[in-house]
This record gives sequence, C-alpha cells and structure tokens, in this order.
Amino acid sequence: MTEPLRIVFAGTPEFAAEHLKALLNTPYEIVAVYTQPDRPAGRGQKLMPSPVKQLALEHNIPVMQPPTLRAPEAQAELAALKPDLMVVVAYGLILPQVVLDIPRLGCINSHASLLPRWRGAAPIQRAIEAGDGESGVTVMRMEAGLDTGPMLLKVKTPITSEDTGGSLHDRLAELGPPAVIEAIAGLAAGTLQGEVQDDSLATYAHKLNKDEARIDWNRPASELERQIRAFNPWPICHTTLKGEAMKVLAAEIPYVKHVNAPGEVIGATKNGLIVSCGRGALSLTRLQLPGGKALNFSDFFNSRREKFAIGTLLGATETAQ
Repeated sequence: MTEPLRIVFAGTPEFAAEHLKALLNTPYEIVAVYTQPDRPAGRGQKLMPSPVKQLALEHNIPVMQPPTLRAPEAQAELAALKPDLMVVVAYGLILPQVVLDIPRLGCINSHASLLPRWRGAAPIQRAIEAGDGESGVTVMRMEAGLDTGPMLLKVKTPITSEDTGGSLHDRLAELGPPAVIEAIAGLAAGTLQGEVQDDSLATYAHKLNKDEARIDWNRPASELERQIRAFNPWPICHTTLKGEAMKVLAAEIPYVKHVNAPGEVIGATKNGLIVSCGRGALSLTRLQLPGGKALNFSDFFNSRREKFAIGTLLGATETAQ
C-alpha cells in the first residue's frame, strides 16, 4: 500500500478555508498549514487568526505563520516537512523559486479567475466590474511570476446581472475545491499536463481599496451599477448626502428620458432614489446612512423623504448645494 501524499496547504481567507476543508476529507495527509500572521480586526483591533488558521487548529494541524518565505530559516522549516505537494489558495505571500522547488510534485494554486483573464489580488470583483459574462477557477502549476504558471484545470460559471462580489465569491469557493482535488489526483498519476498561458490576454486585477469605492457620478450609470455589485460586500461603494457619508449597496438602471447634472437626485419612488449620472441614471435601491443599518430605499422613502428631495446633489459638500 502506497503512503498518502504529504501536502502542505498555504492560504488565508475564507475562500482558502473552503479548499482546506475539502482536502481534510481526502486520504491525503495535510502535514502543515501556512497562513498570514494574525491581523488586528474589529473595533477593539484584537489580533485575529485567519479562517484557515482557525480550521487548521480545530483539526490539530501544525500552523506556520512566517512573515516572509524569503528567509532561509522559513525555507529550511518547509523543506524539513518533506512535502510531496504544496497547495496554495489566496495565501498572500510571494513564493520564491527555492520554495517552489521544495515539494516533489511542485506547487499548485487555485485562482478565482479564468486565467489568463484576471491575474492578481481581486479577480472576482474585477470580472464583475468589467462586465465579464463568465468567471471560474483555474488550477495552475505555480512558477515565479504572478499567476503566470501552466493551467492544469478550469471550471466555469456565468456571471449574472444579479451577481455581487459576495455571491460570485461563494459560488467559486464551491467550484474550486473539487477542481483542486481532481488536479492533485492527475498530478499524482502523472496524467495531467499543463497548458501554457497566453500572456497577451492577461489583465491585472488590482487590489481593492476604499478610495476607489467612492462613487464618481460623472461615470456612465452602467459602469456604476456593475461597480456597486462588484464592491459588495467590500469595500462597498459610497457617496455623500448633505455632507454625510452614505453607502450604496444595490442599484439598478431605471428607464428615464431626461438626466440633469451628475449626482443630482431627479426622482424618488418606493423602489429607489433616482440619481443622474454622466450618462443615464441610477436607481439606488439599498442604502446605509451613518450609524444605521442597511435598508431598502422604501424604508427611507416612508420615514425620511425630505432628506432625498429632488435637486439634492450627492457627492457634493453642503456648501456646494
């Protein structure tokens, strides 16, 4: 009877934890888990373990949290584990060539994009924001470049007009783990060959930040509607209303004949707050005001209608109004 594959798993967020959970239900031996150092989180800024670390500790798997894998001592620690394979999912650290060379079967990565379409940190959100018709997970053999390695396996899913960053994330987190398990079996049997990526088709999926989530009302309504979906649940698109921050969690494109200055409220119904954009208009259907919960616009329409008067400018200071 052959010994089970010795696998080192490297990952950090919930997307990665779903992959680790699936691997724990296979005959493979997870000899160690690598994850990012604990980070401060929440109002108290207490140090919080990553979802991957929490899962590993529940299953008594050794957890390593080096700040970098470029240090010789971190590389020696990994080599001492004698892994057959390293599975990397949204780990967040660069793996230098010396690390990629340690496992007998190399390192594979589950990436939330149909490579080479979106390489980098935020492929799920960038695909929605760009209006892509489909997304998926690519399992690839890792090399020193960023998401540039040969593709071993792909699974696809359509992006619907209802998808948010959250809903697409959850769907890909279901599709990725079975694909990784299938790829591992193919690698172990020597039957899986990689397909080289066409670099000319690659786009870089820049990391998300709160500043870019500020709504620019000069942009076309169609672009803003996609951005609002892509950035939900994080970083969440936002604007200002009479000098106060206002989060926009959902919007749709209404049929309107006339638009005014970008950012100007041109109508309000129980269904949404209609705002003029650089081209077309948006109906804001779910909002969150400071100190309050996220609510459908119908709740604001009933109780705080005066706050959303026609002619009000969003994204402008009170003095500008």
